[in-house]
Amino acid sequence: MLNAVEETISRQLRACKAASSKRRLPEDLEPLQSNPNLEEGFCKALLCRLRFRKHFFHVLACMKRPQGRGLESARKHLASCMTELDSILKSADFIRSCFGESCEGDIDDKTTASGREPIGFDAMLNSRLSAPTPPRAIKILSWKKAVEYFVKLLHDLDVICSYPLDPHLESLLRFVVQFQKSQPDLVARSHLQLLLVQDGKLYGRDPFFAVITKAAALPEATKNHDIQKNESILQLGMLVMNLLKILCTNTAWQRRKHGKFLQDWRVIYVQLELAFRNEFGEVSSSSNDENISMKIFQHILLWVEEQTYWIAFRFLILGFELELYSTSEYCMVYWYLYAVLTKLAEKTHLKIAVSYDTAKRKGKKKKDSPKDLARESRIPPAVLFLQCYICLSEGLTMILAALRNEILVFQSPGPFNTEQEKFVQHFELLQRACIPDHVSYPSYKESTTHARFSTLAMYNYFKDAQRIAREVKSSFSNDPDRLAELRKLEQVAEHNSVAQNLICRLGALDPSLKVSFELSHHPFFATVVVKRS
Repeated sequence: MLNAVEETISRQLRACKAASSKRRLPEDLEPLQSNPNLEEGFCKALLCRLRFRKHFFHVLACMKRPQGRGLESARKHLASCMTELDSILKSADFIRSCFGESCEGDIDDKTTASGREPIGFDAMLNSRLSAPTPPRAIKILSWKKAVEYFVKLLHDLDVICSYPLDPHLESLLRFVVQFQKSQPDLVARSHLQLLLVQDGKLYGRDPFFAVITKAAALPEATKNHDIQKNESILQLGMLVMNLLKILCTNTAWQRRKHGKFLQDWRVIYVQLELAFRNEFGEVSSSSNDENISMKIFQHILLWVEEQTYWIAFRFLILGFELELYSTSEYCMVYWYLYAVLTKLAEKTHLKIAVSYDTAKRKGKKKKDSPKDLARESRIPPAVLFLQCYICLSEGLTMILAALRNEILVFQSPGPFNTEQEKFVQHFELLQRACIPDHVSYPSYKESTTHARFSTLAMYNYFKDAQRIAREVKSSFSNDPDRLAELRKLEQVAEHNSVAQNLICRLGALDPSLKVSFELSHHPFFATVVVKRS
């Protein structure tokens, strides 16, 4: 239908161009405007809007094709959409000039390019036809904001279409998390989810067991092993699929689901561990096939633990994005973050060590060279990256605890909640899933009660974070997102190191010293700001 209308208006445009150049076309069309000089401008303005809509529909249709087959075509139509959107913007001046006298008020607040009321459109129509909902005001976007909305939406869709459909789960998770930082619209997030999960497979082509074996650093041959029919393994595949769906939701819903989801991951770990013990607990001399099954179980168990702590980490840092923590609660939050990150780094290091050991045995080297031994003893860059997070978390925990204990600031007396009740409110879902084990409010109090300026002066965790961030940069030279993150971490560590030294020297002696914590350089690691009042 759009093609037919486009063709009609294109003919009209050709006719008015021919009339201006005194040429005669086979289709002798009568002008639609009483002023023939306006004909060409109106035809162009209408054509670019029709073409934009046509290409936009093509984008949506191409993105829905199975297994990402239409992504390349979608990108071409997205480029056409941007071209037509530029033409729409350029046509605004012409349209306003035609209706200049009848436009009143600020054009930026109007819902049309001309500034006039739209014909045949009622802003209240949708609210009247929608299902019963609580009464709310629905504000229609102005024309200017609607154009800005489409520019942002087209960019987000282009990011999705340019993704190379990486079968490695770790890379995919990083991509989705990075994509969410741009705060994409519901339309873009929905299309990302439809691309990732199709017919119970990743991208509609990779079974989730194959995705898990790759993520757990197992050999390629294991993806077809019969163990994939195990009930617990099937449930684990469903959990991975649901994790991808959750990561495509809005921040608030994502955090809520992560908290409840953690218990499912903990339960599946226990079920897999029981299945592993039942099958291999009493085997003394096992066959080669049993050895492969044992290896699969061991690798997957380790990967499930690592993934569980990664979800817990996401749950905690999303609280900063949603502004759920007050400054008086930062101490307990960073302390819990430190506990989760320590376990995450431990499991990540163990997984990398096991995968390296598997690769080494597959290579069947008879004697380790000094170079191999050095590589084995070196801490992997991914673990050092987490170690940087750990140092910042521990440093912030200790500086906040020392300030509370020495000069009685950043305490959380609260008329309604005790500190213990706040601890339970923030971390109840983690505690229910025992993440991490043996972490509780008494252990938090025990860790922070004795923090003093004198103990802070003995060790500066921020200097460690700064050193690690500087050293590990070279390992991520091909990863711009991680390099940007490391630069932010280094900046926070540098500021906080200086602030800590200043607090240790003057904190207890100078009552005019005011300390505050701002998320100015990093989204969840606060920068310590020291001022004199």
